[in-house]
Amino acid sequence: MDFEFFSHTDTGRVRTNNEDSIALDESCGVAVLADGMGGYAAGEVASGMACDFIKSELGRWLHEASSNASDGDVKRAMDICVDNANRAIFGAANSNPTYAGMGTTLVLAVFRSGRLLMGHIGDSRGYRWRDGQLQQITKDHSLLQEQIDAGILTPEQAQYAANKNLVTRALGVEDLVLMETHLHDIQSGDIYLMCSDGLSDMLRDQQIADVMSAHTSLPEMGQALVAAANEAGGRDNIAVVLVRAQGVAEPTPRSWWPFKR
Repeated sequence: MDFEFFSHTDTGRVRTNNEDSIALDESCGVAVLADGMGGYAAGEVASGMACDFIKSELGRWLHEASSNASDGDVKRAMDICVDNANRAIFGAANSNPTYAGMGTTLVLAVFRSGRLLMGHIGDSRGYRWRDGQLQQITKDHSLLQEQIDAGILTPEQAQYAANKNLVTRALGVEDLVLMETHLHDIQSGDIYLMCSDGLSDMLRDQQIADVMSAHTSLPEMGQALVAAANEAGGRDNIAVVLVRAQGVAEPTPRSWWPFKR
């Protein structure tokens, strides 16, 4: 199974600096997207550290482990790399007053033949486009999502809530953080979208789906998504990663780790 990658990030129409970061290692199927937060320039530092560190460390491990690694092995490697990145960002934030309080959201994907391991922290998201249908495959770690889960707000009311950007989990803010990770099956023709809230806050899921359905090439699709978010206000930085799966997956033993479908 082959994977085609495209990534794009944009400052948006309101911000003057870009705190979103992206890193890809297409040779081993790794995609990292982070949306930084903090004081002046600190968000850029946090997201950049997360992407660079995880891509480098996880990519090196995957190249050495090759295809012999089980899904469980890959998940453990993802957790270790994210933990190390978290400690590095947390240490930098506590040793340099300029970076005090910085942190970042994270979406991390490892694409394997027929399987996707996707982990996330915070409210940056992962979606799957399959057979003309868009499905969110991550669940925000945010106060707003907790209010939806508790029945305090409906998803429709949440579109207009004032506390959209209050995350309950972030990388680099504390010395320990838990990444939520799931294993998904991949079918030929699937397109996976990873994005910061600069896209998902500006466009509803149906609007995202409408843009994706109107384009066939990943560069056109990604640029159209960013343009649509800017047309809707562009109130935040925008980052998108698109990955298309093609071909037939190699037969692999069923993982002990349950799939999310």
